[in-house]
Amino acid sequence: MMQTFKQKYIGDRAFYRMVLTIAVPLIVQQGITSFVTLLDNLMVGALGTVPLSGVSIVNQLAMVYNLTLFGGLSGASIFGAQFFGVEDWRGMRDTFRFRFLFGIGVTALAVTVFLIWGENLALLFLENDSNTAEDIAATLIEVRAYIRIAVWSLIPFMLSQVYVNLLRETGETFHPMIASVIAILANLVLNYIFIFGKLGVPAMGVAGAALATVIARVLEALYVIVYTHRNHGKYRYIEGAFRSAAIPKELCRRIVVTGTPLMFNEMLWSLGMTVISGNYAFRGLEVVAASNIATSAWNLFCIIMMAMGSVTAIMVGQQLGAGDMEGAKDIDRKLIFVTVAVHIAIGLLQILTADLVPMLYDVEQSTRDIAAAMLRIQGLVLPIHAYIHVAYFTIRSGGKTGITFLFDCFYTWCVPVVVSFVVCRYTDLSIVACYGLVQATDLIKMAIAMPMLKSGFWAKNVIK
Repeated sequence: MMQTFKQKYIGDRAFYRMVLTIAVPLIVQQGITSFVTLLDNLMVGALGTVPLSGVSIVNQLAMVYNLTLFGGLSGASIFGAQFFGVEDWRGMRDTFRFRFLFGIGVTALAVTVFLIWGENLALLFLENDSNTAEDIAATLIEVRAYIRIAVWSLIPFMLSQVYVNLLRETGETFHPMIASVIAILANLVLNYIFIFGKLGVPAMGVAGAALATVIARVLEALYVIVYTHRNHGKYRYIEGAFRSAAIPKELCRRIVVTGTPLMFNEMLWSLGMTVISGNYAFRGLEVVAASNIATSAWNLFCIIMMAMGSVTAIMVGQQLGAGDMEGAKDIDRKLIFVTVAVHIAIGLLQILTADLVPMLYDVEQSTRDIAAAMLRIQGLVLPIHAYIHVAYFTIRSGGKTGITFLFDCFYTWCVPVVVSFVVCRYTDLSIVACYGLVQATDLIKMAIAMPMLKSGFWAKNVIK
């Protein structure tokens, strides 16, 4: 019985060597990103609860753009990973062109929306009985100062994501990691200089944080673009990528058909999460600040989970592209098992350290108490999130994007959004109890995912 269990769920050395080869650079990159984001929040938090809340609101809105871009690029990545599995360089070049053109379009739209309606969108988080007119006015000043500069970081961010997306689906994760490390360290140093006014630079507050982000994103994009084109012999699919904007109509149609549900899934899911944050914000600015603290720490505890999603997309996608359906299912089972097992331990660590992280912030004690309680709840549900995360990338790897739309976006709007709206606005439950109920809804999502993965319906080759 134990032997059967090992064969089904435990990989051999070659399997774990491959996982680590892909995952470690992603973990390092995500770890540094999350840690520096935490430090960024500490720096902005040193300015007070109002600046921290203003930046938090803008970042919550920016998440909608980030995930919409991710969703659009991911549709092409499904094909790119499978093209790589059969060494079809022309196919990969065509998917790169699709991503580049899509990135330009969605970024132009996002910049326009932020510049024209950014403050009005921020007001959706602020206009409630828990905030005074003075609090709203002060927060909008911070939002305005941050968003008018930070919006220009979307352009280099898009360029770097197009290239990084291409490199990762081939298993190249080291140099994207280097690009992120450069950007992260630059962002950290420049934040310190610009926010607090060091080395003769005037103190800029949240505007300094925005300027540091723009410069860091430019450095990241420059590194990954220059690296890719200087090594065009190694990455043959980039040769001649800009000689034409032509994409075969049939491939373009298939990417659109496959990728559109994925793009709308990411966009509507992120909007759903923004609505949930808005429902939490109905309880006051201290809840906005506490949620920001908890989310920053949560991102640090989730670095392995995020990496394992990418590992699943790459390893399972390449097996599907090569036509090995049973091999793809076997790899997927083992990836899910190791991911959940690791996150049981990480969740316990998060629970044990929940009271320590909020103490780093210069905010009111009530805000710290709410953040600590949120962190403990996150630790409890982390293994569930880990399972759902890998399940999402599993289903997506076979091109079943219509199912991922229902599984991810449709579920989010029908369950967590509705639950958060009702409990935050129409009950006397504490914000901690409301938060716990919303997080517990993912038990239902896990129960839906388990039979879908077991059926193996997702194992499909999309390039034939």
